[in-house]
Amino acid sequence: MTLAEADSAGTTYRNVFSRDELALIALFAEGLCIETIARRLELSDRTIRRRSRALCDRIGATSTIQVVAWAARRQLI
Repeated sequence: MTLAEADSAGTTYRNVFSRDELALIALFAEGLCIETIARRLELSDRTIRRRSRALCDRIGATSTIQVVAWAARRQLI
């Protein structure tokens, strides 16, 4: 399901995002920096930066703060 389909259907966004994407959003909501998230998930900083950029692009955000706000409005966190 795409974001547009979820918007038009009024469904939850949990079906749209992967488990890893939801985990990343939750960690950003905790206020953790990229380096800390990378250590916690045992991934490289570069991987977390790439995933966060992809997440921002996907919802039209320009920062992880906007991602967290977007997710909070949709009750994902």
